[in-house]
Amino acid sequence: MISRVAVMSDVHGVLPVLDAVLAEDDVRSCDRIVITGDHLSGPQPTAVLQRFSELGEKLILVRGNADRELVALRSDPSLAVPDPVCAWAARQLDDQQVDLLAGLPHPVIMELDGFGSVAFCHGTPRDDDEVVLVDTRMDKWAEVFADLDPEIRTVVCGHTHMPFVRLVDRRLVINPGSIGMPYGRAGGNWALLDNGNVTLRHTQVDLTELRRRVVAGSDYPQVEEWVDSYLTDAISDFEALTVFGPRDGR
Repeated sequence: MISRVAVMSDVHGVLPVLDAVLAEDDVRSCDRIVITGDHLSGPQPTAVLQRFSELGEKLILVRGNADRELVALRSDPSLAVPDPVCAWAARQLDDQQVDLLAGLPHPVIMELDGFGSVAFCHGTPRDDDEVVLVDTRMDKWAEVFADLDPEIRTVVCGHTHMPFVRLVDRRLVINPGSIGMPYGRAGGNWALLDNGNVTLRHTQVDLTELRRRVVAGSDYPQVEEWVDSYLTDAISDFEALTVFGPRDGR
């Protein structure tokens, strides 16, 4: 039985923050590392893929909506995307890398000691682009989980870039937050699932050095603007909730 799992989400092609979290002792000692989607839509997609490959079988990747979008953009570059970096990132990938993204599962069900069956997803178990928030109303949660196997008592999601832990009708729901595009405070957000216990964790980074390393490590033409928008000046959780709130049907 797997006992300790480090969970991350939304790396968005940012290698230095990923590396900072991977260097944490509690991550290095885990049985598995699960990353719940949106892996490469950012300024360092191929460098992040290389790091993933070095983790071998310890790493489990879940598909996110941005991963689907990168695959779709390779087939049709004219598709509308909310962030121009997505189209650029898609062009950096070779066919084998695109096939890897296309084959990612969603959701992933694992048996964890102390938790039983756990569903790892991006948005929700039924839809990688569905929005649920810490204050989403209960009838929406009931709808989201209506067809979920009752044996699954823990759901780990991502997508909204804001960490939380809450109960939903006796199910535990965990969002580790974001590695590459944090909302609320800068740095790497992740979660540790350890023998039935959950801890939300935060890895601090030197923002000046982070900016230097991402800018130096990317050929994206607007990389400095992207870094300033999403990394060194983290988007307020108030602002993020204003955008995401209507998408949960409130």
